[in-house]
Formats: sequence, structure tokens, C-alpha cells
Amino acid sequence: MFHLGRKPDRIEHDAVVLDDGTRLSADLVVFGVGVRPRLALAEAAGLTLDRGVTVNEYLETSAPNVYAAGDIARWPDPHTGEKIRVEHWVVAQRMGQVAARNILGARERFDQVPFFWSAHYDISINYVGHAEKWDRIATDGDASKHDFAARYEAAGKLLALATIFRDDESLKTEIEMERRVAR
Repeated sequence: MFHLGRKPDRIEHDAVVLDDGTRLSADLVVFGVGVRPRLALAEAAGLTLDRGVTVNEYLETSAPNVYAAGDIARWPDPHTGEKIRVEHWVVAQRMGQVAARNILGARERFDQVPFFWSAHYDISINYVGHAEKWDRIATDGDASKHDFAARYEAAGKLLALATIFRDDESLKTEIEMERRVAR
């Protein structure tokens, strides 16, 4: 069961209590807290920062011929229109490849659809796209039966899709998001 928009308020010996008072029984609690980019060098260099090093669509920083990629880079996502930073190794790898080509003069935009996956024992969760803000979440299926999708939308536009054991749907959504940018 998802409790979207809620945060843990406290952990008791047998439960997690959410900020709205909801009590969730729990024998074990696992937290994924993300990462914080190390910005000291970029700040000392005078680069523009915004919860990461701000880069343009070519992954170039505010200093000419200086590029940033990976967890530290915050880039303009053509899929959402927002500046985003994604903490997943495949996104970092792909950004590094584009940045390297641009250092060599390619002038290639980084416009790939962000995604990640996470395996939890026998359950795999896929997430394609990026949604920091949304006005609607459309759900389908039953997570307890390992068949579930959540679509994050804003103004009728799909921003992201989270699925459990719906790999085909995730891949098709990624392709559709790529096509929207290519048009």
C-alpha cells in the first residue's frame, strides 16, 4: 500500500507513524534517503548552483567549456520542462558519454528519458520519467499481487510511470516519451 505525500513522523517498536497520524505496523523499516551532491569545488570555481551544478542541455556549466554529469548535474529536462537531478548510475553513465562527446565538439543535447529500477527481494520496481510535482496520480492493478502501475500527471501530461512487474509498459512509456521530444 502506498501512502503518497506522507512522511514518517516517528518510528515505534512495532510501527511507523506518519505525519498525518496513520500508524503502519512494521517488523522492519528500511529507509532510502538519497544523496547530497558535493558542491564545494563547483562553488569555489564560481559555477552556478541550484541543488546541484546547473548545466544547459549540452551539460555545459555556467563556465564555458566546463561540463558536469551524473548525480551533481541539474539539467533542463525536455520531457517535463523542469531542471532536474537524477541519482541513478545509468543516467550518470549516459550523461558522461554525452558530456565527453560535447567536450570533443559534438554539440549533442542530453534529452534521454530518466529512469531507475530498484529490486527488493522478489519485487522489482521500475520508474521512467521524472515527477517532482504533479496534480494527479492514476493507479492501476494491485501491488500486493505484483501487478501495479502509478502514472504521475500534470495538466493531463504523463510525467512519470512507476510499475511493479510491468516491464513492457515501462519500456513502451519510455519510447513514447522519447518520441514526444523528437517531434
